[in-house]
Amino acid sequence: MATSSTAPTAPGGPPARQVPERVHRRRWAILSALMLSLLIVVLDNSILNVAMKTIATPAPHGLGATQSELEWAINAYTLVFAGLLFTAGLLGDRLGRKKTLLFGLAVFGTGSVLAAFAGSPTQLIAFRALMGLGGAFVMPATLAILMNVFERDEQPKAIGIWAGGVGLAIAIGPIAGGLLLNQFWWGSVFLVNVPIVLIALTAMLTLVPDSKDPSPGRLDPVGVLFSVVGLVLLVYGIIKGGQLADFTEPRVIGTVVAGLVVLAGFVVHQKRSDHPSIDINYFRKPAFSAAIAAIALVFFSLMGVTFFIVFYVQSVRGYTPLQAGLLLLPLAAAQMIFAPRARLAVDRYGARAVCTFSMFVVADTMLGLLLLDADTPIWVMEALFFLQGAGMAHIMPPVTVSIMQSLPREKAGSGSALNNVFRQVGGTLGVAVLGSLLSTSYRDRIQGVLDAVPGLSAGARHAAGESIEATLGLADRMGAPGRPLVTAANAAFVHAMHVTALGSATVSAVGALIVLAFLPGKTGPAPQSAEPRDERKAGAAR
Repeated sequence: MATSSTAPTAPGGPPARQVPERVHRRRWAILSALMLSLLIVVLDNSILNVAMKTIATPAPHGLGATQSELEWAINAYTLVFAGLLFTAGLLGDRLGRKKTLLFGLAVFGTGSVLAAFAGSPTQLIAFRALMGLGGAFVMPATLAILMNVFERDEQPKAIGIWAGGVGLAIAIGPIAGGLLLNQFWWGSVFLVNVPIVLIALTAMLTLVPDSKDPSPGRLDPVGVLFSVVGLVLLVYGIIKGGQLADFTEPRVIGTVVAGLVVLAGFVVHQKRSDHPSIDINYFRKPAFSAAIAAIALVFFSLMGVTFFIVFYVQSVRGYTPLQAGLLLLPLAAAQMIFAPRARLAVDRYGARAVCTFSMFVVADTMLGLLLLDADTPIWVMEALFFLQGAGMAHIMPPVTVSIMQSLPREKAGSGSALNNVFRQVGGTLGVAVLGSLLSTSYRDRIQGVLDAVPGLSAGARHAAGESIEATLGLADRMGAPGRPLVTAANAAFVHAMHVTALGSATVSAVGALIVLAFLPGKTGPAPQSAEPRDERKAGAAR
């Protein structure tokens, strides 16, 4: 390998190094710093879930938040985060990815401190939105910087480690949350972010080089506005549909359609503009579009399953929040073990074969959840989670590599933002759609049992049918006469979980067919590498 970034390419030899030698030498230390930034953003989303019950308790132990306020404590972050991801990626390409990453970390840390000491649910929601603003500037920058400190041949390995970190953070969150809540007050789940942010900021300033598009062209304010408004409307509509458990509500349909119309306007504007924010022609590449679809569908399944499995483990099986977090470890461990090594399978069999097989593995493990009932040995679920994590570990790195290497290095921020936008929208859809399917199936099965409870008003009957937690709460208030209701609630939830798992398996199978049809095989990626190098040379010439 050449020892200088300016070394000429020998005829028939390897391509000249694109990364300066001083950056190349410390690339793994830089990746470690980037992983720290990624960890707190992903961790915070999962860590909050275990604190929900505590935050709902009255002061001084909690904030006395209602169910709707709890939902918006989560959704305010998601809405701002998803809405600004693309804009943050563009600004990183234009202003410098290190600068936007430092800004995002500072805002995220400030929001964490304020959220930890929030005095009301309304304040908590506002500060969570501020954290979403910071997170939107962190996520795209980590992947974009990664693409600029690793040579093309090492990028698959680095992205594999990056993807493994995402899976690890998702599983560590509930464990960390359970440990903190056992010792401290609810605000500790936010305050724990602060020392990590300070360490990450120090590492960024010390290790990470800045990079940006050398020829960004004119700013596209109309395109930016279209992207923000369209994404916010789309995600808000999805969230609202999940809250209402009814996607046929006029306000849900109206908001989603409005978001899609604005995003369609964004696409038209980008195609007509002489200085577009993103070249829409990239979506004409089968490798790019198939990879985008695959990442969205994988996260649809992942976030949907982790949503309903928490209720199965805690409400049906009786495990504590900390134990529930520990039971998710096989899913994370498999991703951490296999994601950095996924490139080895891709090198041998090709991205299409590996991703198609792995998507079918994910679908099969979703079907495997049909084996779970109220007294199934817990090792069955653990085995399914490990296989599912191994499957996902062989999907996310290859498709992320396909997305990022389809774009020139100068557009890494935009590419990373697109990767994260579709992942976030897919995950939000997974929770909303599969959550709605779970709620509807549960109510249909438990309704007859609730109708037979003597002396129960229509309002109380409706409230008790909203979730297994609501039904178990009613059974607890009824005392001994409510014990049969507990058995019925567990059976109804297991049935609803099976229906939801079938839906998730179907989505994963569709993803497998998309990957099989459009993702390039073993020799597919070769011609794509020429275009980004040509564009880099053209950019350097300009």
